[in-house]
Amino acid sequence: MVFQRTISREVEVTGIGLHTGKKIRLKLRPAPADFGIQFNRVDIPGAPNIEALSKNVGATENNTSLGEGKNIVNTVEHLISVLYGMGINNILCEIDGPEVPIMDGSAASLIFLLKEAGIATLHKPKNFLVVLEKVRVEHEDKWAEITPASRLTIDSTIVFAHPKINTQRKTFDFTCESYLKHIGRARTFGFLKQVDYLKRRGLIKGASLDNAIVFDDYNVVNPEGLRFEDECIRHKILDTIGDVALLGHELVGKITTYKSGHHLHNLLCHKLLATPSAYEIIPASSLKEDTKSIFDLSQIVTVAQ
Repeated sequence: MVFQRTISREVEVTGIGLHTGKKIRLKLRPAPADFGIQFNRVDIPGAPNIEALSKNVGATENNTSLGEGKNIVNTVEHLISVLYGMGINNILCEIDGPEVPIMDGSAASLIFLLKEAGIATLHKPKNFLVVLEKVRVEHEDKWAEITPASRLTIDSTIVFAHPKINTQRKTFDFTCESYLKHIGRARTFGFLKQVDYLKRRGLIKGASLDNAIVFDDYNVVNPEGLRFEDECIRHKILDTIGDVALLGHELVGKITTYKSGHHLHNLLCHKLLATPSAYEIIPASSLKEDTKSIFDLSQIVTVAQ
């Protein structure tokens, strides 16, 4: 049986917001079964919790935000991605500012934090969202679609006119173990020539070589170089998982994207949920054994029963 999960104990981290540049503290607290992933802005007295669901997505320019008005949390995609990557369904994320800290631009620091917290099994089965028919969204030459499959697979393509990136394509068959080894350490990236433009739009105020890969016209600016030769496409997969995890369930289906971003991923979630014939929600007991094994974490992190 694949049971719901939370963390064993409370943990916290402080870091800089990528876009706001503000120093922000994030505290993660255990939560009961069926609580889901919720954010609470502790710096706003009486602010209601924000559920990490696609229906609550706000702005999607250069990040994914949740909430509305002043009660918003920006740049949630890396945290949501790593929670999905570690099979954690229930957690309260208390935050004292408007943006999840960017850390090193990947999910690596968050993985370490969650391993320190430990994973607690909640003795209530998970439900899975199983895709039954193709759903597709398009914008200009960009598109994203989700189709039936026996497990979560992401087939992603990015295209950038840069000699260190060009066209990259990667197919990733999700397991918790593979996520931690091959996706979680991939950093967000950007281009030196876009810095002034993005800052004029009020973005990347906290960006630095410590939390992003930066490309000039020909090379990687970061002195340590890339962690993977194809680090950019791996990070795109990390972002994609974080965005589609806002469907609220583990997924059984194949996601294929071409030059997509947060906006298209959110449109895909909305269109899927608006097409009742395209999916069904089933209990873990109905899954095949090989699908259940995808979420085995016993050899990777401390699991508290």
